[in-house]
Amino acid sequence: MERKEKLMKTNWKTWMKAALVRAIRTFAESALAYIGTGAVVLGDVNWLAALSAGGFGFICAVLLALAGLPEAE
Repeated sequence: MERKEKLMKTNWKTWMKAALVRAIRTFAESALAYIGTGAVVLGDVNWLAALSAGGFGFICAVLLALAGLPEAE
């Protein structure tokens, strides 16, 4: 029984690490896509909207990770 609990804890850590890496990458990609659409100079960026788009991407990535992560199997 102890081995099974240890394996479950290891799988949880692996899943959490993979989900977090994927969510951070999605955050960056979403924010970058929003920034790149209309900004010519740094002052033209609507940072609140860019962070909002990134945050939404982060949440979506975590929710999709609940369905399964192939790298954490």
